[in-house]
Amino acid sequence: MGKNKLKKFAEMEVLPNVFQCTARDVTAEHPVGAMRGHWHDKYFHNNRPITLELGCGHGDYTTGLARLHHERNYIGIDIKGARIWTGAKDAYTNHLENVAFLRTNIELLPLFFAEDEVDEIWITFPDPQMRKATKRLTSTFFMERYHQLLKTGGIIHLKTDSPFLYTYTQAMVTENHLPVIADTKDLYSPDLIGKYPEAQTLQTHYEKQWLDRGMQIKYIAWQLPMQQKGTTWQEPEIEIEKDTYRSYGRNYVSTTSH
Repeated sequence: MGKNKLKKFAEMEVLPNVFQCTARDVTAEHPVGAMRGHWHDKYFHNNRPITLELGCGHGDYTTGLARLHHERNYIGIDIKGARIWTGAKDAYTNHLENVAFLRTNIELLPLFFAEDEVDEIWITFPDPQMRKATKRLTSTFFMERYHQLLKTGGIIHLKTDSPFLYTYTQAMVTENHLPVIADTKDLYSPDLIGKYPEAQTLQTHYEKQWLDRGMQIKYIAWQLPMQQKGTTWQEPEIEIEKDTYRSYGRNYVSTTSH
């Protein structure tokens, strides 16, 4: 591990807006677990709505939302500590008191958030995980976990460059009869400018790269209605064409290489 990364990890240990508990660290006594049900009173010291950004990377979307909406609280979540450092350092240096970061595995979220503690979730440009559905952040595997902490009527947003993940998510939402509040395969189409300000105004570093590459950005947002509480989630059974490219910086490849 490089010296710069080690320095970031060391600083993460003392930044007051960072909480860390990975899968190998989980115990009943771990201090981050004590935050469950107490993010409002123990960290934010207010009762404003909480929004999570999952797979937040460098945290630019998390801090961007926090700057736009001082009336809300934001928590960026990722397993990559060196990436989280960027957003955490920005928030701390600029006194963004409505921001926190949690370094953990996303499947562990119910250990750190109580029922109805979260109002909204953003998922921005995750790996589409075309080979295994349970790894997709919009799969029913993860929806079951989000449902344990998201308020009834809470909103989940997905922004993605991936046609595969977008199509899969549409199918998952349809299969489970979830109310859709936004859905477009081209977020920046001229006829939609200004229609989805939160999704359109803020762009992550990687989103800008995708746009420069000529990719269309897909956006879909849906709610969790009360009648879904305690029900069984249905995984969509459809064949979806694989994306014909990989992460930014790699050349276009045939679907057989995925």
